Formats: sequence, structure tokens, C-alpha cells
Amino acid sequence: MKKHIYTQLIVLTAALLTSCELNETVYSSIFTENFYKTGQDAEAAITAAYDPIGDMYSGPAAVLISDFSADQTYPRAVVGRNTLTLFSYDANYTTQKSFTRTFESPQQVWSSCYDGIEKSNWILEKVPATNMDENRKSQILGEAYFLRAFYHWMLTKNFGDVIIKTKPSITEEEAYAEKKTKAEVYAQIYADLDQALATSLASYPNVAKGRPSKEVVSALYAKAALYNEDWATALQKANDVIASGKYSLVDDPRDLYRPQTEDIARIENMWAFEAETTVPGRSHQLLGLYGPPGSGAPAYGKTTFGSLFAYQSFYNSFDPDDERRLLLDTTYIDKTGKTVPQKSLTPITQKAVLVKKYQEENSVGSNTSCNISILRLADIYLIAAEAEARLNGATTAAYDFIQAVRDRAGLPELASGLSETDFIDAVIQERSWEFFGEGDRWYDLTRTDKFLTVIPAAVNDVYPARTVQPKNKYFPIPQDEINANPLIDQNDPWK
Repeated sequence: MKKHIYTQLIVLTAALLTSCELNETVYSSIFTENFYKTGQDAEAAITAAYDPIGDMYSGPAAVLISDFSADQTYPRAVVGRNTLTLFSYDANYTTQKSFTRTFESPQQVWSSCYDGIEKSNWILEKVPATNMDENRKSQILGEAYFLRAFYHWMLTKNFGDVIIKTKPSITEEEAYAEKKTKAEVYAQIYADLDQALATSLASYPNVAKGRPSKEVVSALYAKAALYNEDWATALQKANDVIASGKYSLVDDPRDLYRPQTEDIARIENMWAFEAETTVPGRSHQLLGLYGPPGSGAPAYGKTTFGSLFAYQSFYNSFDPDDERRLLLDTTYIDKTGKTVPQKSLTPITQKAVLVKKYQEENSVGSNTSCNISILRLADIYLIAAEAEARLNGATTAAYDFIQAVRDRAGLPELASGLSETDFIDAVIQERSWEFFGEGDRWYDLTRTDKFLTVIPAAVNDVYPARTVQPKNKYFPIPQDEINANPLIDQNDPWK
């Protein structure tokens, strides 16, 4: 695991200057003056700036800290996985550390994001002077601006007021910085996304997998603006994506998650964590968590643990005709071909529901090549629907945006004449059905302050009571970081 983000990224130039008799060229760090000379150097640097995404999504803290906290899925109470569900965590994330599960905790998001920000800052500082193809240089700078915006957005949606870093840290003093308000963080996110849009980033499909197209920049802009309650910007940027015509919804929602259809699904999965089981690829553990205990169902994966299930109440909330309910199941086929009924899915409850978004029969152990979506077109339609309704009420345009997603799911039109409040509630509910298991729901509940009423009702015989507090809207800043950085203190609700 990474140590404190600021201290770990300090360039060790002093150590290189201790002897005046050494005149060797140093190539050991991408942060030295000897790097960023060629296009190959710039390509290596931007590749490194994506690596923290793998750190967040392989655990995958970026998904689990939301899904463990929300009202759709719940974990078995093993290896400290119940602290987020029970809201019993502390600023030191003691339980996760005790069970070596930091990679499932908010602390991983904090350290990974500042790692990515630092790497992006070095690119933005050094690559402009690099001798290379100017069009590719512009694209690399666009990717770096996009990544810096993404990392800052991940931080503020999880922690609230956070540190903004826009310059690389050469000295220890430069590594320390004060917190800024959420408003200032969003202003920086907007500025970086504007810069990214002004570069030579290509439009889909002329982009490498895992890299952002120009439309992906607008998609992140729309979602960040939604979280910032900047409805006009959210609607404008969502409309930019939709009107581009570059992306469309796939016919079968199950194709979004099947490894064998991942290339077809890119028409909707605009940007994803690209999981690979081959070296040097990165994988994630969602396949192992969501499958039945004891590797019981070959269709789910070769190695599964039965550690994460959907609530029965969530399964019951679906219309039986909703095609997205096919991504949940109350039975499975075991290794002998026998159907295992719901009451026998797991020893911890007779009402467990299996999630089928992450399945791979030909997985390698518990590793999988199932991608994890980060931004997809269905999200953009629902952002547009909500932003339109908040600006203008439940207009025909708002209905059209949400119906695009409902049509794919096989659902009829919403009841006409809904009030603005009822329509927005319908959009939030649609998001719940559409994005379960993708690390999205908790933030819909916190940004709308619905978490205080929704979470106490999300209980079952495994978790018969869940006591959430207003301070749980954001996670506490990791105590390790507060101990390391003399310029920051804990956010107010957690002091």
C-alpha cells in the first residue's frame, strides 16, 4: 500500500547531489529533469497517470465504499467488511487496516487520487516542452487535465472539502497544502475539463480503450456539474454528449457486462476500468465477491466466495418485466447441474439475491476481465432528465430523456403529469435500478440528502438495524494524512 501521498512523491534530488564527482545521467524517476525529453517519455508518463485508477478499481474501493454503504447490496461481515454498512468506521479506518483491507476503504481513494493528481501535474508541467508530435502532445495534455479533474471529483464526492493540487511537489514544503471548499474544488474541476476540451482529444471511436474521448470529457463535466447542483451546466454538457451521436444504448443491458461483448458495449460504456486477467493487466475482485460461496456456480466464475449480495427488498422493487432484473437472481446452477434455491444460496440468510453483473465462466482464479463502467451513456440520459426537471419541471424533454433508458429496459412510459419533485424522485429511482453494483448509488443518496431516510429502511436479517448519522454524508479524511500534513485538519463533522 502507498504511504502518505505527499511525502511519497517528493523528488529525491538531494540524494542525487551528495557527491559532486558523480556526473551520471539519472533515469530512475519520471520526476527528474532527465525525463520528459521525448514522445516515448510522455507516453510512459501518461500511462503512469492512469495507474491509480487501477489501484482504486482493483480493490475495488471506488465501487465498494459506495455499495457497502448504500441500500442495494450488503457484504458478509467478514474481514472487516461490515464497518461501512454499519457506519462504524473511524478516521483511522482501524478495522480495514487491521484486516489489511485498506484497498476496500476510503483511504485507498484518498491516496490513489493524490497519486494520480501528482502524476498529472508533472505531465502538465513538463510535457509542453517535450520534443514530440504536436497533435499527440495536445492529446496527452488533454488526458492529464481530464484525469486531474476526475481525481479531484472522486475526492470531493467522498470527502467534501479537500486539498487542490495543481503543481508538482519538488520539495517537502510544496507537498503540503491547505484544504479548499467544495465550491473551489468544483471550480478547479471545471477549469481542467475546459482545458481538456480545448485540446486535440479525439472523438469516439478513434480512441484507445481506457482513454477518454472528447465526449467522455463532456460526460464527466455533466456528472460533476450535477453533483455541484449546477443544473444548467449539467444539462448543457449532457446534451453535448447526446447530440454528438457518437454513442448509443446497447439493446441488451446484459451485454454491458459480458467480457465477450465488451468491444460492442463500448458504444455505451464510454469510459471504464479495463480489467484484464493477463499480465501486466489489472483485474478486480467483484467476480469473487458476488458469486456464490465455495465457488459453487461455474457460470459466475472459477473462484467465488459469496461475500456480497443484493437485498431482497431491492430485488422486489423491480418491475417483473424490467430486463435489468435479469442481472439479479434468486437461484444458481451448481457444478452438478442442479438448481440451488434461494434459501440455500448462503448460510447467512435465506433471502440473499445474487448479482450477475460480474460473471466470467473462463476467469483465471478469482481474477476477471469484466470491465467496471465509470461513465456510460445511460448515465448521461438520466443526468439530462434530472437537470432538465430541476430547471424547467417535468417537461416533455425531461420525459424523453428518462424514457430512452426505460425503453431499453422494456418499461412503459412514466405516468404523465408528475410534479417536479415526483419526477426527480423517479429519476433517482431509475438510477438505482440502472447502476446497482457500479459504485453509484451512495452518492445519489448523499447529494440529495436522502441517505438519512433511505438507509435506516435498508435492513434485513443480516443487518437488522443501520444507524446512519449526518456526518456520514462524507467519509473522514484519513488520520494518517492529517498526521503527515501540518496544514490540514479533519472536516468539521468528524472532529
